[in-house]
Order: sequence, then structure tokens, then C-alpha cells
Amino acid sequence: MIRLHQVSFAYREAEPVLSGVDLEIGPGLTLLLGPNGCGKSTLLKLAAGIEMPDSGRIEIDGHDLWTDEVAARRDLAYVPEQPDLTPYATVREILDLVCRLRGEPRERGREALERVGLGMLAHRSVRELSMGQRRRAVLAAALVGTPRQVLLDEPLEAMDRGAREDLLAWSGRLVESGAAVVVVSHEIEPFAPRATRALAVRGGRCLDAGPLPEEPGERLALLDRLARGAKGNTD
Repeated sequence: MIRLHQVSFAYREAEPVLSGVDLEIGPGLTLLLGPNGCGKSTLLKLAAGIEMPDSGRIEIDGHDLWTDEVAARRDLAYVPEQPDLTPYATVREILDLVCRLRGEPRERGREALERVGLGMLAHRSVRELSMGQRRRAVLAAALVGTPRQVLLDEPLEAMDRGAREDLLAWSGRLVESGAAVVVVSHEIEPFAPRATRALAVRGGRCLDAGPLPEEPGERLALLDRLARGAKGNTD
């Protein structure tokens, strides 16, 4: 369970991105929707502990993300839109660190690299990787262990067809296992059938779209309206 209690955040004073957000995200696939600049990625960064809220509290399975950090992050995985990794570290070193943080043997990291097709590149530094390969490295980090809260920001970007299929299959298995998966993506069609919830980020608030239509065409139409910033069932 991911909980945000009265969370507010601004990059610039007097220009809030999010204001007083109260939100609970449980098991299932939740889509965060809205136009560019509305605060979707910022919300994910806050939930991942990349940014600290100006006010409010964030909990992961009851653990405060900033005062009980180790326990809160143990089952939390985040795949950012921009794969910013330490440029001079090797891929193997990064995965070894992730394994230590999650209490997993190093072999789990090597297995994750094989799954994303980077097993033969583990000795390379991050600066030697293409953008697509960097995104695969970030995904490999998310694959280590058994994350119960997974945050995906534009996960299909720069991925080839095979990697996209693998990621969609992985996210589907996570949902089936009872994990909470939160996705920000311009490509909503691949995620729409499995979505259990949609949240519209608008005006510093996060609004629940309500029950999603069962009929595929109606469901996609609603999600598309929310992604464009139009009102759906949230008002």
C-alpha cells in the first residue's frame, strides 16, 4: 500500500505542482493520467523517495519513506523516465548495489541482467550504453527481488518490440501476484485492459476517475479524455 497524507510539493516557491494530496494506492494497476506538466512524474518521484515533499507524509506499507527509509524501500521499485545512472559505474556494480539494498544474493542481479538482454554487457560502464540499454539496466534493477510497489514512468519509451513485450508481461504478472503497480505513460493502450484504477492529475490535485468501463472502447475513450486533461468521471 502506498499512502500520501496531505502531500504538497513545488519546484519553485509559490508555484505548487501538487497541493494537499491525500491518496491511497493498493494492489492492481493504477494509471496516472493528465497532460504534460500536470505533475504525474513528480508524484511518482515523491512516491519513490526521489523528491522529498515540502509538507505531508508518504508511507509504503505503513513505513514512513523518510524516517523509516530502509523498511519503506525494501519492496519498492522505480523505473524513471530518464535513466539517470552513475556514468562511470559498471552495470554489474549497479546491480550488485541493488542486491545489497534488497537483501538479495548477487546472482539475482545477474539473472535480471540476462532477462533484459544485458548479460554480455555487465562489464560496461553506464556511459558506454545506448539510451535503450540504460533503460534496460534500470528495468533490471526493478526486477531484483519481489517488489510489492512498482512505479513505472514512461516504461515503454526507447524499448524495442521484444523488451516492450517482456515489460508488459512482467507488469501483468506483478498485478496478478497482488502488487501495486503505478504507471505513467503516453501509450495507454497497452495498459488499458489490465488497469484497475485511473487517477487524473490536475490543478495540483489527484482525482479518482471512478469505476472503469468494462467495454474496451468505452474504457479507452475515458482514459484518453483523462490523459488529455478533459473531465471524466472525476468531477
